[in-house]
Amino acid sequence: MNLISAELLKLRTTSLWWIFAVSMVPLYGLALGYNWLTTSVITDMDVPDEGPFGLISMQQIVSNLYTSGQFAGVLLVLLLSAILVTNEFFHLTATATFLTTPRRELVILAKMAVAVLIAVTVWLFTTGLNLIFAPVALSSTNNESFLGESFVWQAISLNLLVHVLWALVGIGCGVLIRSQIGTTITLTVLYVVGTQIFTAVFAVLANQVDEVFMQLRVLVPTLASELLVAGPQSPEDLPRWVGAVVLLTYAGVAGVLGTFITKRRDIA
Repeated sequence: MNLISAELLKLRTTSLWWIFAVSMVPLYGLALGYNWLTTSVITDMDVPDEGPFGLISMQQIVSNLYTSGQFAGVLLVLLLSAILVTNEFFHLTATATFLTTPRRELVILAKMAVAVLIAVTVWLFTTGLNLIFAPVALSSTNNESFLGESFVWQAISLNLLVHVLWALVGIGCGVLIRSQIGTTITLTVLYVVGTQIFTAVFAVLANQVDEVFMQLRVLVPTLASELLVAGPQSPEDLPRWVGAVVLLTYAGVAGVLGTFITKRRDIA
């Protein structure tokens, strides 16, 4: 507990956390507005229930609405988790930290615990707002709130899992890269731009080589998150649990590899 308290103190004494927190508000607003508009447009379309916007699609739309802010929230969690590690090297406190606690894996575990706390906090923030605004958005489009449906709470719960797994990925990436600026830029570019690039690459490969590449796009972590929370969005998509396996693999590899490297690396 002392190590976790120390890591929380380190986080609170930096200005980055509240800068990220403030930026989360407009980003959440954009996500909610987009999902609200999507719900309105699809609801206004005159299509039969058994058509492409039938029950399954409506579940996906509602799930996205109740998990609004996931994209920005996960990015915030990812970057802050990585910064928990890179701050040690940026502020030249790594040597003192590891001399105080020679068992470096305990330090990494403490950072992971704090990263998970960050993930839960961000999830609580967005989920609380979604439980307020999502029913309003659905009501404005002449839909029920769907709060009595199990798939809504499943999406909300899986959204928490997504945030936690990305937090662990962030810790691992912070250990691997170490440079605070390099980590922030790399993760942001890969998360935001990389998602679009890899999606396009898999689409081209599916069209030119084999349709199996449309299924393999779940290897992109952000698309794995989307699959896990919203479920398959086309007949070609893999089952929801595959998204969980992909994220667990990324988190596990990043965490184990990061801890191993930290134990062996000379930080003097």
